[in-house]
Amino acid sequence: MIVTLIIACEVGFWVLLALGLAVRYLLKWRRTSVVLLLCEPVLELVLFVATAIDLKNGAEPGWEHGLAALYIGYTVAFGHYTIRWLDGHAAHRLGGAPPPPKPPRYGRARARHEARLWLRAVYGGAVALALLQLAVWYVGDSGDVGSLRAFQWVALRTVGIYGLIALSYTVWPRKAPTGQPHHDEPRKESVSR
Repeated sequence: MIVTLIIACEVGFWVLLALGLAVRYLLKWRRTSVVLLLCEPVLELVLFVATAIDLKNGAEPGWEHGLAALYIGYTVAFGHYTIRWLDGHAAHRLGGAPPPPKPPRYGRARARHEARLWLRAVYGGAVALALLQLAVWYVGDSGDVGSLRAFQWVALRTVGIYGLIALSYTVWPRKAPTGQPHHDEPRKESVSR
């Protein structure tokens, strides 16, 4: 049941996002789009409550409960970022706005960008770890919590790997090809007369 609910929440996330952006830019109903986009966190709340009820009803803690915690942690940390990123692209494609800025590709600017993404991963990992620890305490001595503990290590390893990737951009920064300006330098606009 939990796996089906995780899939339903993921599908629901993208459906609500598509509907919210379509309503905002095609129908120009800004308030309605805000309501649709604010429904996104409700999906994670439903998943959280369903997982807690499943454990309370005596379900043996399993990988699906750990996956639910990781999913909630990821969406808490990266959900708003993803919505904002897609909103910028929808505003450009459907609303006539200028193209959204691309992330920097080279040098310190890229390292800072990767560090900010890593901090989001730390936040998501902390949420997942907290949810998993709450589940361990909730189950108590009455059940096998080995799978929940294993998913805590998955969360820590994921954050660690993400951190190593971000660190690599600081230690070995990518350099712009010769003759190409850095992305973090302001672009010179051509003036037509």
